[in-house]
Amino acid sequence: MSLKIALLGFGEVGQTLAAELVTRASEVRAWDPKFEDERNEATRAAARIGVLVAPDAAGAARDAGLIISAVTAARIEVAARSVAGHLAPDAWYFDLNSTSPSSKAAAGEVVQRAGGRFVEAAIMSPISPRGAASPMLIGGAHAAGFQSLASQLGFTHTRIMPGKLGAASAAKMCRSVLVKGLEALVLESLLSARRHGVDEVVLESLQGLKFDDWRESARYMASRALLHGARRAEEMREVTRTVGEAGLMAPMSSACVMWQDWAAAHPELHAAALPQLLDGLLDGMLAARTGDSR
Repeated sequence: MSLKIALLGFGEVGQTLAAELVTRASEVRAWDPKFEDERNEATRAAARIGVLVAPDAAGAARDAGLIISAVTAARIEVAARSVAGHLAPDAWYFDLNSTSPSSKAAAGEVVQRAGGRFVEAAIMSPISPRGAASPMLIGGAHAAGFQSLASQLGFTHTRIMPGKLGAASAAKMCRSVLVKGLEALVLESLLSARRHGVDEVVLESLQGLKFDDWRESARYMASRALLHGARRAEEMREVTRTVGEAGLMAPMSSACVMWQDWAAAHPELHAAALPQLLDGLLDGMLAARTGDSR
């Protein structure tokens, strides 16, 4: 394919994609601040993969038909601004960064003003082992137009996310509340259990937990909090003490106290289907914030 691709960021995502893209594009250039050290692993990886190391971000983006941004989350807008004055007319700008919707929209505005076509992406699984074929949500005004090119480049499992720019990122971030939250809960639970000498017993007791149907599991767990939140909040206060007695901090357990206490105030919604249960809780939360007594 006669297409020059620029990669901004050459960490795990950038390197994984580069190894595939060099076989599908006429040229792949990359820029990462780590390239300033010729001995850095990223620099060696670029040479090994066959990616051209650009002198700077602008040099990577110049004349590229597609720019892929895979920088750290905090640098999403910085990356967009670094190439804004050097974009080829109608260049695609494919942003893979895991950020909030507002951060994604801010980067998109920079690219759009510079004449580029901004497409957001949310990678909904680890990038390995599937690489470009990992499931992704893509969004923005240019997402539908980009999908065909994306498929040719190996991004074969993209799904267009309707709605305004940032919707795909919102889905990824809200999923991360669970995925990364579970990771944090595992650490808080098992480190404490290890200090108390009961980690194997705890792990054995968890074998029966199954989450085959997340819609039903989520409804069940939410409804239990609505019905039994007060009692569960009391238990979680004791959990917080238990973690503290192991000499550890307990931010996850402390947060559970707050949510269980709050949920206990809405038992009337416990039997509703999940969408109605969530809408009812959100309506109540909004009314409380605005002082509405409905």
